[in-house]
Amino acid sequence: MDQYDVIIVGGGPAGSTLARALERQHKRILIIDKQAFPRDKTCAGWVTPAVLASLDIRPADYGQDHILQPISRFRIGMMGQPAVENDHHGVVSYGIRRCEFDAYLLDRTSCDKQLNTPVKTIERTGDQWLINGQWQAPLLVGAGGHFCPVAQKLGEGPGSHETVVAAKEVEFEMTPEQASRCMARGDTPELWFCRDLKGYAWVFRKGNYLNIGLGREDNHKLSDHLQRFVDDMKASGRIPADLPGRFKGHAYLLYAHAERPLADDGVLLVGDAAGLAYTQSGEGIRPAIESALLAARVIGEAEDYSVRSLQRYGAAISERFGVRALNQASGWQVPDWLRMPLASTLMRSHWFTRKVVTENWFLHQQVAPLEEAV
Repeated sequence: MDQYDVIIVGGGPAGSTLARALERQHKRILIIDKQAFPRDKTCAGWVTPAVLASLDIRPADYGQDHILQPISRFRIGMMGQPAVENDHHGVVSYGIRRCEFDAYLLDRTSCDKQLNTPVKTIERTGDQWLINGQWQAPLLVGAGGHFCPVAQKLGEGPGSHETVVAAKEVEFEMTPEQASRCMARGDTPELWFCRDLKGYAWVFRKGNYLNIGLGREDNHKLSDHLQRFVDDMKASGRIPADLPGRFKGHAYLLYAHAERPLADDGVLLVGDAAGLAYTQSGEGIRPAIESALLAARVIGEAEDYSVRSLQRYGAAISERFGVRALNQASGWQVPDWLRMPLASTLMRSHWFTRKVVTENWFLHQQVAPLEEAV
């Protein structure tokens, strides 16, 4: 039986960021993930300069060997009406391919890894966690996304009680012919909101790669909404007519609606496993990174791994992301006043789509990078 200080289930951005931070505390870490890396990860895939700053990644260095699409404009609209295009006069975000980005972050860690290894059993023995009858540690961290087995062990895994956002998307490398017929530009992601404001779709070009998808809170109608959007984009020439492959699905929880506990005796949840996606946009990468950094600080200062000591992590999350507004009516969390007919007019406003939708909801420019804010 192998003994560790911390076992992290999930090798994505939250898990790898936490592992790297804990390595600096000289802890012995094991990362377990059911997939081998690089992995095919479904995600629109963009990161803000704040995320790169928190990860200590220089864009010029990362961009030498990986896709890093500078973003300086956004094209935003409501389905069925013309879009508004805003120029931010500088790089405000970057497009990435998650298969590259996640592998890059994981490769920066030097800890032990068990990849392509499903978690089959989680047992609590005294003050220790035993995983698959083989690896043991006093602290277990769930970083395995929405369906994380650690969250399920806590009795807060996927269930009918959760208000889940479901998304479907495809990412592929375009042929030269497809690229020449694609009107979407790499520096200008397109966001198209559903008319009922219960979700949005996107078209995002990263060099010769194209990512198309749609996410909504009522997943039983997801395929219908997606097909109508794709048909409209093809008809208008925004995307190629011959899309390859099938759209892949994934799910996540919006922060204001998630009810999963963040900590218990000897256990923490980070990232999507804890339900931390931004409520207005559904973006999960920045909350995943920042929750991992906050967890590392709490772990480093903890006297022990009791729920009393680890509860400080929950307080740090609330301070950073706000207090969860539980027991609210379900729905994509946009302000109630925006669900009124006024929404159609606002989505045609350059000021609103730039200052509120892009800079506030999606880029969170009002929030400084974690290392500067904490």
